[in-house]
Formats: sequence, structure tokens, C-alpha cells
Amino acid sequence: FLTTEDLNRVMALPVEPTPKGLRDRAMLLLLARLGLRAGEVVRLQLDDIDWRAGNILIRAGKTRRERVLPLPQDVGEATVRYLKEGRPTSPHRQIFLNLCPPHEPLSSSVVLTSIAQEVLQQAGVVSHRPGAYVFRHTIATHMVWRGTTFKEIADVLGHRSLESTTIYAKLDLPSLARVAIAWPGGAE
Repeated sequence: FLTTEDLNRVMALPVEPTPKGLRDRAMLLLLARLGLRAGEVVRLQLDDIDWRAGNILIRAGKTRRERVLPLPQDVGEATVRYLKEGRPTSPHRQIFLNLCPPHEPLSSSVVLTSIAQEVLQQAGVVSHRPGAYVFRHTIATHMVWRGTTFKEIADVLGHRSLESTTIYAKLDLPSLARVAIAWPGGAE
């Protein structure tokens, strides 16, 4: 996961006012603010965002579980900017498209993993697993630090089972120590 300082450095990188820069920033914010999987970002369609309600529908994917998440203002603004200024005209309903004609939808989440690796490097952030997943791991870890319940984290991340969410508990040893029960007969 990334520290708050590392995440802030990544988010502080300037946005290039090019179709690539606008697209990449919108996708990066979806990873960093909502903890989406790279594949979920790639599959997003224009109809998945309810602008009036300020929600985004994450369609069933890996876990075959749909969920609706609030759309943070910065994510919405970056997405609108990409749609208005960067997204090429296309008959496709997917939000994010290839930069080269014929501007097909992104075929794989590998593109987003490369983008994440690139911005981490630009920001001078070293990560054990650089790529799109580090942002998902970061949001979950930060939620644990804030005392968010595992059920709430599982709902945001789209986990079918709380067991999938427990990996993030291992990362917060100080919080675990505060709630740990003393071992019978053990030292205090």
C-alpha cells in the first residue's frame, strides 16, 4: 500500500491536457478514490454513471456482484473533463478508449497497470507491487486505519466474503494490538 504522503505525491502530478493525460487521470482517480479493480475501470460504460444522483454503478465482474458507489467530486470532474475534451467520438459505450484510431474500447486492464506504474515512477514512489492494484490495497488499508468495519470495506471493494477483506487487517498491527485479548496465562 501507499502512505498518505506517497498517494498525495502521485495525485499532485500535473495533468497533461492531452487525450492521454485526461484519460489516464480519470482512470487513476477511479483506482485511487474508489478502490476499483483495473478491469472494473476498463469495463465502465457511459450509462454506469448517474450524474444527477452522484453515483457510479460497478457492474458484476470478478465476484459477479454489482455495487453502487458514490462518485467523489474530483473523480467526476476528471471524468467529465476527459469525456468533453479528450475522449474521441465513438459509437462504443465504454468510457475509456484506445488513443489510436479506430478508438476501440480498451481490451485489457494491462493498459491501466502500465499507467499506474508510470505515475508511481514519475512521482518517485517505490512500491513492492507497483501497478493498479496498489491503489486498491491503499484505499482498503487507509479505511482500516480510520476504523472502517470489514463489512463496509468489503462492500466498497465488492468482496463476496469477509475472508477476502481480512488481508487488510494484517497490515494494521497497532490497531489489532489495541483490540487483542490477552492470551490466558500469558505475559501482559
